Amino acid sequence: MMLGFLLARAGVDVVVLEKHADFFRDFRGDTIHPSTLELMHELGLLDEFLKLPHQKVEEFSAQVGEEHVHMVDLRHLPTHCKYIALMPQWDFLNFLAAHGKRYRTFDLRMDAEATDLIEEGGRVVGLRTKTPDGEMSIRADLVVGADGRHSTVRERAGFTSEDFGAPMDVLWFRLSRKQSDEAETFGHIEAGLMMIILNRGDYWQCAYVIPKGGIDRVRAAGLDVFRKSVVKMSPYLADRVAELKSWDDVKLLTVAVDRLKQWWRPGLICIGDAAHAMSPIGGVGVNLAVQDAVAAANRLAAPLKAGTASNEDLQAIQARRTLPVHFTQRFQLIMQNPAVSAHHAEPDHQPRALRHAKAEAAAAVQDVRDVSVAAPHSRAFPGGGHTARARAYAGYAVRALERPAAAAWS
Repeated sequence: MMLGFLLARAGVDVVVLEKHADFFRDFRGDTIHPSTLELMHELGLLDEFLKLPHQKVEEFSAQVGEEHVHMVDLRHLPTHCKYIALMPQWDFLNFLAAHGKRYRTFDLRMDAEATDLIEEGGRVVGLRTKTPDGEMSIRADLVVGADGRHSTVRERAGFTSEDFGAPMDVLWFRLSRKQSDEAETFGHIEAGLMMIILNRGDYWQCAYVIPKGGIDRVRAAGLDVFRKSVVKMSPYLADRVAELKSWDDVKLLTVAVDRLKQWWRPGLICIGDAAHAMSPIGGVGVNLAVQDAVAAANRLAAPLKAGTASNEDLQAIQARRTLPVHFTQRFQLIMQNPAVSAHHAEPDHQPRALRHAKAEAAAAVQDVRDVSVAAPHSRAFPGGGHTARARAYAGYAVRALERPAAAAWS
């Protein structure tokens, strides 16, 4: 949606396909990071955007065993918004769609599912779609696959990916929030247990981590056992955990961390989760997708208008975006793997696994603290182990914002 909006703003004819009749899907990524808010500012849309209902997260802490760790403080960032905005993704997408429709070159088609690619002479020249009115063919100079981690475009293109492994899945649910509750977004890690709770105003959005493929075991143990596990992690939820009345109130997110070896073919490129599925650690997925869209729009707007978009343009987009995607995924793996490994530890070994998780998390967090102030203006990326990669990512994430060529598009 972001790429369609930016290209239409630049005068490029765009058709955006949305598989569903609306954008309303619960428990989608809704953490809008400072980098994305900075983009909205540069587009002149920030004030209007922030009128949408949202909550602000300026800092994040976690309990690791008995130790309370202050993980992230965003209040010093060199951006207009020094916080994460928690906003339902359907509001974000509706906002972009409304602004896209201001341009005659923007054509949004709802309830239109891409089912296959149209190829001629080794080049992708369009899509086949399924709509309420039947199947349709849409021809285009360029097809962009932005259809998520289960991308049909990616599969039909025959792309191959590197799978970096994700030892966890996540159960999403919501519980009511009381005014007497603490306001802070919070995480809790114990041996064999991990839960994140996000303040959504009148409710808590909760993410309960389970071992990869463990949903059948969780359900077999029963909903009452699951409720007790939730209360063990956050005792103040005891008076409302009964709001989970059935497993229908608990949604499964199957976690994947992978990256396409090549994101493009002649006439086609994938971006966002279709190119690189992210872990939910850090809530970065939608923000990386937005950054991909800005990089693609900046590179493609002029050649698409001139009818000269080339393989070199597509290759350049992947080359530009590979480094931030690589470091983000590495940082996610650094943070998730030691903590989640406690799920698989034998009971006698769980205290040791938890100590290892605490040490790894503390080291990575300290690197973020050390670098988030000092590194924004440095382009040095030290090599080495986990902490060096965390240090490199922290500096990159603060400073390397993709910026729209707004002046050229006015």
